Formats: sequence, C-alpha cells, structure tokens
Amino acid sequence: MLFEGLSEKISEVFKKLKSRGKLSESDVKDSMREVRLALLEADVNYKVAKEFTNKVTERAVGENIMQSLTPAQMVIKIVNEELTNLMGQEQTRLNLSSKSPTVIMLCGLQGSGKTTHAAKLALMLKKQGRRPLLVACDIYRPAAIKQLQVLGSQIGVHVFDMGQENPVKIACESLKYSKDYGHDIVILDTAGRLHIDEKLMTELKNIKSEVGPDEILLVADAMTGQDAVNISKSFNDLLDITGVILTKLDGDTRGGAALSIKSITGKPIKFVGTGEKLENIEDFHPDRMASRILGMGDILTLIEDATATFDKNQTDKLAQKLEKNKFDLDDLKDQMMQIKKLGPLKSVISKFPGIGNKLKDIDIDDRLLDRTYSIILSMTLKERKKPSIINFSRKKRIAAGSGVKVEDVNRLLKQFEQMQKMMKQFGGKFNKIPKFKFPNFFK
Repeated sequence: MLFEGLSEKISEVFKKLKSRGKLSESDVKDSMREVRLALLEADVNYKVAKEFTNKVTERAVGENIMQSLTPAQMVIKIVNEELTNLMGQEQTRLNLSSKSPTVIMLCGLQGSGKTTHAAKLALMLKKQGRRPLLVACDIYRPAAIKQLQVLGSQIGVHVFDMGQENPVKIACESLKYSKDYGHDIVILDTAGRLHIDEKLMTELKNIKSEVGPDEILLVADAMTGQDAVNISKSFNDLLDITGVILTKLDGDTRGGAALSIKSITGKPIKFVGTGEKLENIEDFHPDRMASRILGMGDILTLIEDATATFDKNQTDKLAQKLEKNKFDLDDLKDQMMQIKKLGPLKSVISKFPGIGNKLKDIDIDDRLLDRTYSIILSMTLKERKKPSIINFSRKKRIAAGSGVKVEDVNRLLKQFEQMQKMMKQFGGKFNKIPKFKFPNFFK
C-alpha cells in the first residue's frame, strides 16, 4: 500500500518520543533526523526532505513544546500540519470555465495511464451531472484511438476522433462539435512519448496555443518515484501545467512523488488513480493524505466512497430492518457486495484510524468475502430468512454447493447468531453502542 514503509518508520519515531515524556531539543533533532531518513527512503526529493524536517524542528523548538504536558503529541501535530503544507495545504479543484465548454488537456509520457485516466476523469465528471466529451488526439500510438473508443463506450461518454488528422486540427474541431451537441467538458487525450522530445512538446504547445485549455493536467506514474517529479518539472517548464494526476497509488510505490511534486513544481496534485477500475480515481486531499501517512486513517474518503457506492434505497431498507431486528442473511449478502464495491478489503480497512500500520503483516484475502457470499447463495430463501431451520443435512448441502466444509457453514451461522443477539439487545440503535464491533466472518 502507498506510504506503508514511510508510515511505519514515522510511527516508530513517534513511539520513541512518547516513551520519553519530557523532550529536550536534542530529542527533537534526533527524531527529525530519523524522519528525514525515512522520507529519503520513500524517494522524497532530498531538498524537500531537508526543508521539511528543518521547518518541523524550528517550530517544535520555538513553540516551547518541551515544557508541554504532552510534548510528543505536539510534535505529531506539527508534523501533520507541515506534511499537509508540503502537499498543498488544501484540495485544489478543477478550474471550470464560466463559458462552456471547459477544456481539459491531458499530457504525459507514454505508459503513464493517460488514456485510461481521461476516461476515469470523464466518468467522475459525468457522475457530477456534466456532459463530457473525450477527444482522441493521440494519432501515433497503435490502437490509442480504439482504446479511447472502447473506454468511452464502457462509461457511456462520446469519443470524438478524426482518424489520423493533425492533432491540433482535431482539438479545434472538437470544440465546435461540443458546442453543437451540448457537451460542457472537453477532455483532450494527447499523444505521449517514451521520453520528452522536441516534437512532442511542439505539438502540445500548438494545441495549447490554438485551443486555450482551462486546465493542463499532467498524468504522471507514481511508480516512477523521483522520475515523476522530474517529468512534472519538465512539462511545467514548457507548458505551465495547472495540476497533476498521479496514477498507480495503489501499487507498490514509496510515495515520494506525492510528497515532492507540489514543492518542486509549485503545481498541485488534483487527482490520484487508486486502482485499475474506471471508478478508481479520487480528488487529492493533502490533509487526508497526511493523516494516512501518520497512521491516523482517512475516514472522510471512506465515507465519501461509501456514499457514492452504496445504493441509497437498499441502505434505507437496511436501516429499517436493523431498527426492527429483522436483519437476515439475505441482507448480509447484499451488504457484503456493497462493501466489495469499495475496493480491496485491506485498502478499505486501512482508512480506519489507527489500523493502517497494523495491517502490514496481515494477509487479508478478498476471496474470503466471496466464500462467505457463496455460502449464503447456496441457501434457499427460506434458510436465509430463518437460519434456525438449517439442520445437519441442510448444512452438508450448503457446504457442497459453495465448495466449503460444514465447519465453515457452522462458523458463519454461529457468528450471525451472535450478531442477531447483539442487535436484539440494543434494539437496532447502534449509534448508542460505544464500541460496536462487526463480527469477523473471515477467520
């Protein structure tokens, strides 16, 4: 997961600070030296890491935290604030033009995920009530136009193309088309190269000159580490980009690019790609990312994901059933599928405060969720509504139908029974339970 190593190392530093009680100036400096090394190991730019730890040290010593009753907590607070400042302080939104259409030009090197993220961005904007138009300006990469057309059909967004025509002309004609057919957002998927060259930049400059985009977003691969920062600087120097889409943040990346780009280029990260699905794109929130790095979780993003993913009618029905103590295995099956839509379980759970770092050595297999779902599917509707009728012969049939052992069926039924008892005890009013824990169906 993103920042896993960095988060773990910073947590160790803070653990040492907390164990010391009162802090001296040398304690703070020693801790910041360890933080700097952790940042460098996470592929953060050297100058950025040095400036960051210097600022934290200056503030920590200057604010007399050594005399505080909770000095370690004060240092953590300062680190959190400076991490947020490093990544841009607050979320930077898209610059939407008052005159339709808003033109968003995507640029980047080949292989950064530019075409895929053009579609992801279009889908996100479509969900917000916009009418985006995807424009195929990459006439060089084999099958680039076809790829965009396939992605467009998957999300129900029209793709404008003119075959192998000059990309500058394609961009200009797409604006006329968008006005004729009522598209209020135009997303230009421009060509990339394996490296930055004069031909690429000349073409991008010409498109910018003729079209005058409201946004020029660089799509950069987070897996490339400091190369992503260098690429961002090169594109910014030549095109004056307005922001960055950082892709592959779900991969085995150390996260240095996310922490360095704003400081090096002066331009914000606006979106992050968090998975392979077209829904896997998020607004970038510096404060939330800082919280995740420090092991404080990202509960706000989780809530937003759940709100966007869960079916409201289904959720309302569930709430009513919980209040009336009528929650059954059929409802559990539906809720499990809603949870699965949020993404890998490890990623979902890591957004809860205080949990992220503890997942490092725990293997959370998403197939266990599928297995539990299969057990419930192998039951008849009557058995799901009234599990008490499931005798041994029924358990054997359910186990055979779902490819598990009878013991697995027993475990699910026992844990569901415990859950129902808890619901009955509290009358469905879970907001009044101080420490409600969802039963673990995956042991």
